[in-house]
Amino acid sequence: MIQHTRRTFLKVGAAAALASLSQARTAHATDEPHTMEAGISPLSQFNYGEVELLEGPMRQQFDANHALFLALDEDMLLKPFRERAGQSAPGDNMGGWYDNSKDFDPHGSFHGFIPGHSFGQYLSGLARAYAVTGSKPTQAKVQRLVRGFAPTITSKFYDEYHLPAYTFDKTNCGLIDAHEFAGDQTAFDVLNAATDAVLPHLPRKALARSEQYALHQKDEAYCWDETYTLPENLFLAYRRGAGDRYRDLAVRFLEDDLYFGPLSEGQNVLPGEHAYSHVNAFSSAMQAYLVLGSEKHLRAASNGFDFLRTTQSFATGGWGPDELFRKPGSGEMGASLKDSHSSFETPCGAYGHFKITRYLLRVTRDSRYGDSMERILYNTILGARPLKEDGTSFYYSDYNNRYAAKGYYKDKWPCCSGTFPQLTADYGISSYFHDREGIYVNLYTPSRATWNQGSGRVTLTQRTSYPYNLSSQIDVTADNPATFTIFLRIPAWAGPKTTVAVNGRRVSTDLQPGRFARINSTWKQGDRIEVEFEAKTTLEAVDPQHPDMVAPVNGPLALFATGLLPASIQRTALTKAEQISKGSDTWQASTEAGSLTLKSFPSIQDELYRLYHPVET
Repeated sequence: MIQHTRRTFLKVGAAAALASLSQARTAHATDEPHTMEAGISPLSQFNYGEVELLEGPMRQQFDANHALFLALDEDMLLKPFRERAGQSAPGDNMGGWYDNSKDFDPHGSFHGFIPGHSFGQYLSGLARAYAVTGSKPTQAKVQRLVRGFAPTITSKFYDEYHLPAYTFDKTNCGLIDAHEFAGDQTAFDVLNAATDAVLPHLPRKALARSEQYALHQKDEAYCWDETYTLPENLFLAYRRGAGDRYRDLAVRFLEDDLYFGPLSEGQNVLPGEHAYSHVNAFSSAMQAYLVLGSEKHLRAASNGFDFLRTTQSFATGGWGPDELFRKPGSGEMGASLKDSHSSFETPCGAYGHFKITRYLLRVTRDSRYGDSMERILYNTILGARPLKEDGTSFYYSDYNNRYAAKGYYKDKWPCCSGTFPQLTADYGISSYFHDREGIYVNLYTPSRATWNQGSGRVTLTQRTSYPYNLSSQIDVTADNPATFTIFLRIPAWAGPKTTVAVNGRRVSTDLQPGRFARINSTWKQGDRIEVEFEAKTTLEAVDPQHPDMVAPVNGPLALFATGLLPASIQRTALTKAEQISKGSDTWQASTEAGSLTLKSFPSIQDELYRLYHPVET
């Protein structure tokens, strides 16, 4: 993989963003369908129903989450709202964080931590799943839940409630998604009532955690609210037609003083902050750019993500050990390999990562954001254990060097149970983008994208076992011959033997790693593109202070060692690791102690594993 210093990536990323904006103002000012947009997004997302995931790990995760939430008992989902409103509340308790319970202790039991916190996320995930599948039972369930939630709304719900902004943000997201994707025409009225209920419990501005700790609070958990994540969904509510108040509220809760302002000026203020919520806040900055035209907020998001990628990330793409950002130059990322088993908050972190890379890719057309997205996909979330019917959830990826294993979180229905179904519903819209010139293939995954081109419909169908076989076959189906461009993401790690062929003939297009390859043609029924990538195994140090603690990476895959693990390994042994057969999820390296087995994260089940290895030159 091509390596960049933090400073280089910052400069290149900022330059790419500004260059893209300059071109977009003249060539792509009307690409986005939202008339309320002030900033420019040269690339557009497909609608959820225009991309179909075909059989493969991503489709399996989506189907499992869709089925689980479609089957959830509605009385159980509404129970904490009814209880706190003083209404009859039939049904069993959900358990875990979700219950209305006085058991919660910030230094002990998390039962009843945030009653009903993830209701909006479950509603959002179902609304998006309906948009993907057209499932009428799913649409009906979304609309029943909105009708059931409406009469429970009361400001009393937030009395002595630890995280009002946190929960309202998710409720807002669920309601605007119910309106946008599931056609619920009552959702905006319900949202307005929910907004009126929460406003008396919100501060006058976004508060950093340090500011919350400075206030006199009943217990520590009152210091954990996330007002700084509110603007994204408030801006979206405004853009979708919920009313001007949502734009005004979004502006009110932009954390410009301590976060976006310094980030826009190139100051790395991430260290010490809660990891996921502050990455999630990058998406609020992007919405501020799109709605207000604020280039300051675009710089904040771009710079913040570059700091994340270059100073806070593991070889998997994951970040935030123990949910905290670490000080660059401190060696704390390396130290976490000994001290922590909570290396990356996986479903939440991957959801936030997918969102910000989608935003930045659309605005800049920089394919390296797609590289970052696929690294998170294949090394973290696709290896997450499935959510169980009782709310038992996969939460952390574990990179501990003494012993690491996959497991489930101790409490039921945590935050990651909400972001997981939202993320899997977003897999399709993350795979392709489009502009006036054509379609951008971002993720190489079994899938089908269909859209209108000229006077007819065009479909691209991908067949691939990527990333275990680093190739993809893309077939074109068209009502009529159509002239447009297909852009293929060429990852930054792609070697010089990478090839693209159209109908069996290699194209002469310059395939630059870290760029989209441009293939323009008059496409007709039966045309086929075949792309094949070259990748070599490289080593990535956990941080500059631990140069001899490295992880092997092949293409987009971080490789995890299983079985007997030697105390140390020669660098050359790891770089010479080879896939045991084409399409396999297993590599082998020959060491002085014998053969070392290396696997992808999704292929690991119950065995112990190790990501980073002490090496000798």
